[in-house]
Amino acid sequence: MKFLHTSDWHVGKVLKGRNRLDEQRAVLREIVTLARTHQVDAVLVAGDLYDSAAPSAEAQELVVRALMALRDTGAEVVAIAGNHDHPRTFDAYRPLMNVAGITMVGSVRTAESGGVVTFTAPHTGEPVRVAVLPFLSQRHAIRAAELVANTPAENSAGYDQLIRDLLTTLTAGFADDAVNLVTAHLTVTGGALGGGERAAQSIFEYHVPAGAFPADAHYVALGHLHRRQTLPAACPVVYSGAPLAVDFGEQDNTPTVCLVEATPSTPARVTDLPLTSARRLRTISGTVAELGEHAAEYADAYLRVIIREPARAGLREEVQAVLPGALEVRIDPEFAAPLQIARPDRTQGKNGPAELFAEFCAERAVVDDRVQALFGRLHDDVTTTTDAPAH
Repeated sequence: MKFLHTSDWHVGKVLKGRNRLDEQRAVLREIVTLARTHQVDAVLVAGDLYDSAAPSAEAQELVVRALMALRDTGAEVVAIAGNHDHPRTFDAYRPLMNVAGITMVGSVRTAESGGVVTFTAPHTGEPVRVAVLPFLSQRHAIRAAELVANTPAENSAGYDQLIRDLLTTLTAGFADDAVNLVTAHLTVTGGALGGGERAAQSIFEYHVPAGAFPADAHYVALGHLHRRQTLPAACPVVYSGAPLAVDFGEQDNTPTVCLVEATPSTPARVTDLPLTSARRLRTISGTVAELGEHAAEYADAYLRVIIREPARAGLREEVQAVLPGALEVRIDPEFAAPLQIARPDRTQGKNGPAELFAEFCAERAVVDDRVQALFGRLHDDVTTTTDAPAH
């Protein structure tokens, strides 16, 4: 059988105030095209379909339409909730999605109640079993372990041991004549962060060793870390990575979706399919004049710009005039003002507001007569208003 593994869509994510729904729509359309072109039997979406637990109506519509389009290719579609998703909302969608032939799993379930998804590969006829493990916070881990594993779980038990217990229970029914898969949203020890993950839910307390996954799994489809990577284990343990960079920390990642081929008797074979619809994120540096000379090279990218000259009024606007894709403008630390400079004694009233403001600007290397003039006008307006007699 063949299936696609994707995760971390983060639909609704805004980058420095820039709405990216059009890009996200293009990327999901690209994934649907790949599913159709390769005639896959299934698509596994390993969590974080949304960027927020309360996504906008536009974001929800985009995700629902994408899942339905994937199902229309003839593939089985299985999607689990990640740490950015709202698990109870996923479960609320579940009955309606089931009618459409799409399986959504928001919360940890027993194998009998949906924790294991079974189907026959549409194109090849092989039986398939998918153990599904949505993201599980520490505060819910003990309750979930008691529910699924039916074993006593002490409050002091480690998060990784609870996850091991859950996986052991969910994969107990794996069969020799089936393609046995696991999809989960979590952090595997040794995995490299992609750059845009939510740090509080990627820290050591949430790590699970790769040895937690059973050797008889043909493939483990993971979500949460945004960088495409395979972890060393007894079976293939794979992060597909995010299909587009969600922040500048991910600008060097290569967006992909994984095409996986497996049979009950052979190891999985993985092929990375690149995704190219989203705009590239780049960090560039130089003076405004230097960057302007190369503006054509950056026309199709979103930019983080490091300016190598002192700050001045209107600098951001100058940068954006020559580089419309500049979403973030910073001053290179080499040209920034010192953090701490000794100040003269101002308690004697020797320096007026204009002089104090001039000192302030000089300390921060802001040399611009327009700033000083604007301060003077604003100060006059405020003091004139304050000194006016009451009526």
